[in-house]
Amino acid sequence: MQILTKRSALIALWVALASLQPAAAAPDAMEQALSAYASGDLKAAARGFTALSARHLPLANYNLAMMHLRGELPRPSPREARRLLERAAAQGFVSAEYALGQLHEQGVLGKPDLRLAMRWFAAAAAHGSVDAQMAIATAYYLGRGAPANMTQAAHWYREAAKGGDVGAQYLLASMYETGLGLPTDLRLARYWYDIAARNGDEAAPAKRRELDERLSAGEPS
Repeated sequence: MQILTKRSALIALWVALASLQPAAAAPDAMEQALSAYASGDLKAAARGFTALSARHLPLANYNLAMMHLRGELPRPSPREARRLLERAAAQGFVSAEYALGQLHEQGVLGKPDLRLAMRWFAAAAAHGSVDAQMAIATAYYLGRGAPANMTQAAHWYREAAKGGDVGAQYLLASMYETGLGLPTDLRLARYWYDIAARNGDEAAPAKRRELDERLSAGEPS
């Protein structure tokens, strides 16, 4: 199960903490729990997150759920993780929405439920999660969890591309180049290949050169 690696989880925890309003976040207790987790003191981290979860703090619910899913508690329970994530998601916690999408997509509770995964990815995507935007775009592209819809795939790849996802930038360029889900537009294709290239995509520079040649030759854009 690849819900979150420990390193990426730590990053997510600190970013999420920084987004909370101090008056509502019990920052000292949360920082202590996060510090305990970062230092490998999982017992202290679990105690801290459990106490804060009882105060209905969405970040604490999310953190505790992640500890369940990563098997970092004495009696880890995917079902308890789902309950905690749903509590956090009900309070608008975007990382919880995305994690619920992964949970159902990967079949952590049993059989994968792609439709339910799609619902949670859609919620997180609408709330600005670039990872969720990629997930829902790919679901529409492949017809997984929803009927294939290239227009919707292009829409969400564009949102993820604007959010900095290099893979989305390349795929959006390709869709503009081929007219898949979008009107064919070689100039916009070249624009997004260029951004993907600048952000490190290895295939994009060759595509950028190819389009430069086609546009220089007078091919309609």
